[in-house]
Amino acid sequence: QVQLVESGGGLVQAGGSLRLSCAASGRTFSSYAMGWFRQAPGKEREFVAAIDWNGVNTYYADSVKGRFTISRDNAKNTVYLQMNSLKLEDAAVYYCAADRWGLGSRSQFEYDYWGQGTQVTVSS
Repeated sequence: QVQLVESGGGLVQAGGSLRLSCAASGRTFSSYAMGWFRQAPGKEREFVAAIDWNGVNTYYADSVKGRFTISRDNAKNTVYLQMNSLKLEDAAVYYCAADRWGLGSRSQFEYDYWGQGTQVTVSS
């Protein structure tokens, strides 16, 4: 069992930056791939970024490539999402998720555990 708690969301102006964190409980964190997804009002949840179990491979949605960076610190049981050059369309609730197969996936259906989400609001 893995419990995930996101933090770092908030209000930021367009063009600004935020760093989201996702702290995981459990001794098996280092074997899980981790992903970030987001859901805006009236829209389906969408993939943002993923990282494999050892941090070697990362994956990004086209809409955030070059602006967002996913990373992890297995010693701290934490995964991060650095978000730069934020746009109005990045506003959403951001969720982190854990995939026990460890490879990382763009599909939300591959993930076994989810956090409660953290709100990101971008103002003009």
